[in-house]
Amino acid sequence: MKFAYKFSNLLGTVYRHGNLNFSHDGNSVISPVGNRISIFDLKNNKSETLPVATTKNITCVGLSPDENLAILVDEDGAAVLVSLITRAVLHHFHFHKPVQCVRFSPDGRKFVVTKDNVALMYHAPGKRREFNAFVLDKSYYGPYDETTCIDWTDDSKCFVVGSKDMTTWVFGAERWANLVYYSLGGHKDVIVGCFFEEDSLDLYTVSQDGALSVWQCDTELEGLKPRPPKQTPTVHTEEDAEVVKCDEYRVPRGEEIRGNANSQEQEGSGKVKYRRQGKYFFNKEGEFNNLTSAAFHKKTHILVTGFASGIFHLHELPEFNLIHTLSISDQRIASISINSMGDWIAFGCAGLGQLLVWEWQSESFVLKQQGHFNNMVALAYSPDGQYIATGGDDGKVKVWNTSSGFCFVTFTDHTSSVTAVTFNSTGFVIVSASLDGTVRAFDLHRYRNFRTFTSPRPTQFSCLAIDASGEIVSAGSQGSFEVYIWSMQTGRLLEVLAGHEGPISNLSFNPVQGILASASWDKTVKIWDMYDSWKTKETLMLTSDALAVTYRADGKELAVATLDGEISFWDPQNAVQTGSIVGRHDLQMGRKEVDKITAKQAAKGKSFTSLCYSADGQSILAGGQSKFVCIYNVREQILMKKFEISCNHSLDAMEEYLDRRKMTEFGSLALIDEGAGDGDAVTLCLPGVRKGDMSSRHFKPEIRVTCLRFSPTGRSWAATSTEGLLIHSLDSRLVFDPFNLDLNVTPSSVRRQMRQHEHTDAIVQAFRLNEKKLIQEVLENVPYAEIEVVCTLLPDLYVEKLLNFIATTLESSRHLQFYLTWTLRLLKLHGQKLKARSSTILPMIQSLQKSIQRHLEDISKLCDWNRYNIRYALAMSKQRGTKRSAEKPVSEDEESDEAANEQSTEEIGMQI
Repeated sequence: MKFAYKFSNLLGTVYRHGNLNFSHDGNSVISPVGNRISIFDLKNNKSETLPVATTKNITCVGLSPDENLAILVDEDGAAVLVSLITRAVLHHFHFHKPVQCVRFSPDGRKFVVTKDNVALMYHAPGKRREFNAFVLDKSYYGPYDETTCIDWTDDSKCFVVGSKDMTTWVFGAERWANLVYYSLGGHKDVIVGCFFEEDSLDLYTVSQDGALSVWQCDTELEGLKPRPPKQTPTVHTEEDAEVVKCDEYRVPRGEEIRGNANSQEQEGSGKVKYRRQGKYFFNKEGEFNNLTSAAFHKKTHILVTGFASGIFHLHELPEFNLIHTLSISDQRIASISINSMGDWIAFGCAGLGQLLVWEWQSESFVLKQQGHFNNMVALAYSPDGQYIATGGDDGKVKVWNTSSGFCFVTFTDHTSSVTAVTFNSTGFVIVSASLDGTVRAFDLHRYRNFRTFTSPRPTQFSCLAIDASGEIVSAGSQGSFEVYIWSMQTGRLLEVLAGHEGPISNLSFNPVQGILASASWDKTVKIWDMYDSWKTKETLMLTSDALAVTYRADGKELAVATLDGEISFWDPQNAVQTGSIVGRHDLQMGRKEVDKITAKQAAKGKSFTSLCYSADGQSILAGGQSKFVCIYNVREQILMKKFEISCNHSLDAMEEYLDRRKMTEFGSLALIDEGAGDGDAVTLCLPGVRKGDMSSRHFKPEIRVTCLRFSPTGRSWAATSTEGLLIHSLDSRLVFDPFNLDLNVTPSSVRRQMRQHEHTDAIVQAFRLNEKKLIQEVLENVPYAEIEVVCTLLPDLYVEKLLNFIATTLESSRHLQFYLTWTLRLLKLHGQKLKARSSTILPMIQSLQKSIQRHLEDISKLCDWNRYNIRYALAMSKQRGTKRSAEKPVSEDEESDEAANEQSTEEIGMQI
């Protein structure tokens, strides 16, 4: 059994906090999820979470214009430079204070970071040969309060910064003689967004109270006059950097901040001047409805604004014409982003964890995803491993596609927390148990609740199990200490199994026989025979309360997790214990912020709450109230590997040692409610509370693993945790390809093989180099007559790559027939092999079909247009001939010429 499982994807969490970003092509959305970022590919219907994590939750993301780099900044100001190509961390940096916004310049040479009331401009990494990735260029002072937003001009000459002091500051990114800085006022609340007009210094500013100001500049971008640079040494540190303050050039600070200097002095000075052209107010519905986020698309002049009530507006600027208004949620819209084409708008709602992509022209959703509002509690794999069903404390049952990472159906029939979910043997029925006293069965064909199982007396169900045939449904009760048995076909209650003296914690059916194992807090595991009058077959006595029980795949071994942190293994036929593992010390529970004892002492009271056998039964996966998941070898009873679920210190119980910096003479800082106005409020967690005090304004959820499941294929396993649904899988993307494994694969060697008419080898080597222009050059040099021969000789590994490349190239290429011939030959020769991998290549086939369909529509429109024009020309020629014949007699020569012209025109029309 291999244990090289690596983090693969994060499901169930689509947006937490921070700003959204669209990719340059507008087909992908980059969303921060906790201390990670997820990329949602809207074109191929896929989601991917990068295996890069920050120390705390991400607050802002800066994306470079070429999409090669991303800067992730967490709550404390710690920044990580990430390569989006290699998915690796390139550099660590710390700004030492919380950062509000990060924005790259359009030319990609610099980026601006705002923290406190300062704007720091850095040289972009990779553009200069520097040892340090972040080299400070200038520091801009001006606002009195924290800065909130940034925007650049299209030519990267200037940038604008909004502030909480209700002012907006325009700064020159370079030394301009007529613009050093300019301060704009006029608002009565916090500046939410500030945007430059396209190729202009004209500004739009939006404040939190729903006011929009339109500012007109008297100078064009070409009118900025460069100033000779000062003789200063090269800047390498923040202390030595050039500081552009308001009192530089001996200009009074107050005049520049207010931005309303005397007009006569401004006319003589030749400086850049702004004047307010107009001020508009948004129609805010309801009380306390603040404007929370805004985005502006410069090419289409569309302004999108989101409000605290979940309503967003679309306006056309500068006339402020209302285009569209829609309510997408009842929670605050935290972030808005518009793609490069201006047709898709992404909305992030932090309160509900929603991510929406709206196409405003057709008024339809491109993407609508939402995770569980509260914690995930249970999960189950489908028998084929393609779907995962999850249940949460919000009473919802969600079904996720493991290949795409998206949720495609949500069942909201339960009215309380879902405690367990499972699939039947066919994989088309999901059964869930809830604390509302019902067990429900859902049909994945019609997406409806077709069975509801209840007990004679209302009780809360804590666990669930279905036998191998899918005919018997069993659920354990917390209150009555009984196990209820129903028939799936009829929905009738068959039996109530009594005998336990404590709440039922877990149930498990034998995969081979009709035998049910029930674990209880009464320190026993009872084995029931479903086919022999529901009798108790065996009773296994344990040393502590039983928390989890599971059968091995062959049904010959039973594993039980108890409250004292042990995992015991039993032979269910003879009721004999075969071994045990003491896993208390492997949990390594972290120290909470308000704990009075060390993490080592706290771990003594922790235990495993979820168990799962691997597909081959040689190892067992265990997790519980800890950030670690352990894999044990059953035969040797030793720890094989530990997986760290999260390194996010924004969650509780992550610290291993006491942080002295958080201790004061009055106690820990965690006891102080930061949201309280007077600072005297103290929040004390009640005993047994895991989520924190929900009535306080600030709480940290505790990290823990609630459920673990192995995939039926054994290639991956999933865990529901505080972070979401985490999937770890074996890295199957690396395929061994023994073709020309040497250092001679270069663009020159590819072109040399192309000149020697070795087209197949040239295509393969071009794909190995993975350069788009080189691949296109090689393909377009293949003679039309040799396409079928090349497709026949092409290895199977590169058929899918070539089809994917053709699908993307067809969107912009004019060689339509050439690439369609490639597609036809590839599908004819390799269609049977591609059909076996239909689930993986389906997005690529859909993209190819979409490109061909678009070309078909364009060509059909062109042909129709030509046909209509020719018909019009024929009709006009006939009409002129009729008029001419009516006016004067026509000679025989002229009549023959006109007949010949009409005949030739009709022939052209027939040909087209």
